[in-house]
Amino acid sequence: MAPRILLVRHGQTEWSLSGRHTGRTDIPLTEEGRRTALVLRRRFASAPWNGLPGVEVRTSPLLRAAETADLAGFESRVKEWDALLEWDYGDYEGLTPAQLQELRPGFNIWRDGAAGGEPLASVAARADEVVSWARDGSEDVLVFAHGHFLRVLGARWLGLDPAFAASLRLDPASLSILGWAYGEPALERWNDTGHLG
Repeated sequence: MAPRILLVRHGQTEWSLSGRHTGRTDIPLTEEGRRTALVLRRRFASAPWNGLPGVEVRTSPLLRAAETADLAGFESRVKEWDALLEWDYGDYEGLTPAQLQELRPGFNIWRDGAAGGEPLASVAARADEVVSWARDGSEDVLVFAHGHFLRVLGARWLGLDPAFAASLRLDPASLSILGWAYGEPALERWNDTGHLG
């Protein structure tokens, strides 16, 4: 079977709860974020996952992703990888969508980018690096990262323009799987939060 990428968005933080753009600001999980990461641990320990033996696990080095990986049961197997960092929002770091609309009416980050930050093309290049890494292997891989980056990764897995990521919602502590259908890249599972009750 061709390798797949299992994706986990980190658990809730104070900034994700309030909708603030959280790029490189390194903030911890909330108590709820830690709780949902432990729920993920139970899910991965159960069938059909059975602890995902043999699966290579990578995480963004930012605390919220690394802590989610540890609490989800992969603390002894996970490796940090800078390619999985969240989009650098530059001047928009910490701002909510409503605040950005006040500054720039009609603003859309997927179309307009992040002033003083990382171009979307650069985020897509990092996502392409992750796609290549996964496809070059023979086994599934598991990554813990961030909402906007993982959305771009989903778009690039499908071979689509990175701006397609605007159409891919992704909640904290969700599980997604980038897989295959009829030999073509497909979204096998997206934004699955069934484990959260």
